[in-house]
Amino acid sequence: MKFLIHAKNLELTPALKEYTQAKLDRAVHHFADMIKEADVYLSVAKNPRVPQQTAEVTVFANGTVIRAQERSENLYASIDLVASKLSRQLRKYKDRHADHHHSNGHKASITPTTESVISEEPVNESLLEGKKALLPSPGVRRKYFMMPPMTVEEAMHQLDLIDHDFYFFREKSSGELQVIYRRNHGGYGVIEARKED
Repeated sequence: MKFLIHAKNLELTPALKEYTQAKLDRAVHHFADMIKEADVYLSVAKNPRVPQQTAEVTVFANGTVIRAQERSENLYASIDLVASKLSRQLRKYKDRHADHHHSNGHKASITPTTESVISEEPVNESLLEGKKALLPSPGVRRKYFMMPPMTVEEAMHQLDLIDHDFYFFREKSSGELQVIYRRNHGGYGVIEARKED
């Protein structure tokens, strides 16, 4: 499995990289057939009065994004916590996927490798000519992802897997974009656009 480890506000030493890789390798080794790559972000808060050190891991399991994040006063502790959380989420995903989506003899499709989707034909023209680089405004982080239609129940399951407070999705029956979120006092809520009369 391939690990892409990034660091923010800290030096990514060989020892830290090795520790992170070993912990995550152990956490996902039972799920190696589903996962080809993991993105890992390690960061330390800029404010020295806030002893917050974060470990965030995103994996792609057969096309499904599974994300775990943990914070603590010690980066190694955060790595330990995020590895445990990721393992639990992968177990939940695998159990649910096996129980609800497949009958005997069926198997989930495998995420294609980068090599299999890259064209063998060389690019002859310039990719930059006539184009100007446009950078997003500072402080805005953009994320792009496939948005296959899904039911509210499927979106709720995705919300549990990505470890966020909300999940943006395309509702299956209407085709409309909606947001599902966790309510402060328990349960879930859905935000959808009101149709004009």
